[in-house]
Amino acid sequence: MNATTPEGSASAARIPRHLAIVMDGNGRWAEQRHRPRSFGHRAGQKAVREAVEFCLRQRIEALTLFAFSSENWRRPQDEVGALMELFLKALDKETDELHGHGVRVRFVGDLTAFAEPLRQRMQAAMAKTAGNTALALNVCVNYGGRWDIAQAARRAAEAVARGELTADAIDERTLAPYLSLADLPPPDLFIRTGGEHRISNFLLWQIAYAELYFTDTLWPDVDQACLQRALDDYAGRQRRYGRTGAQVAQAS
Repeated sequence: MNATTPEGSASAARIPRHLAIVMDGNGRWAEQRHRPRSFGHRAGQKAVREAVEFCLRQRIEALTLFAFSSENWRRPQDEVGALMELFLKALDKETDELHGHGVRVRFVGDLTAFAEPLRQRMQAAMAKTAGNTALALNVCVNYGGRWDIAQAARRAAEAVARGELTADAIDERTLAPYLSLADLPPPDLFIRTGGEHRISNFLLWQIAYAELYFTDTLWPDVDQACLQRALDDYAGRQRRYGRTGAQVAQAS
């Protein structure tokens, strides 16, 4: 990895603080090469490194990757097993390098479904990098946006039961702290690779006002030039948050 100063045609003022990516297309990339789907997942690791380097170079504060959804357990058992093995190897290989570049790693989702050795590696990676500030790297595993909202509602209900919160006080503002990634700014830019135009239950609450960008490029082929095109597109958009274009122009 090589973190340098921001570059590219997107102005510094239009760089997203938080980038969220659905990494889609590993299996199809492998099938196009007549290889097993696990081959595509391994190839996708290079694109993850490209994305991390890109965010460090652009000084983006947070990168959230959809690595394994709660629905992915439905995939063939051999593919799921290969993914779990890949996670283990990636943790062993990548954590030290990420730590050296000041990246804070966090795994987001219901981690109880994973085998104990993998959970221990995840916890160790999070503990080791907890104090880093160059980039917040959030890896969503066994994650779903509906799960996130449901667990936030459950935690709020528990707070009510303890007398810390009243039911009539629950609104968007009071529920938000119980959601995943509550300590980070919400994603500004959502990217999905692989040609699909769906959110797929990813960060449903958090991307309410994110700009959406879809590309046909399969995830293993995503490089920093591809990510720069997404940022250039983002830089040309006007984010109004319910206001008129004239109001936004006047405020700026």
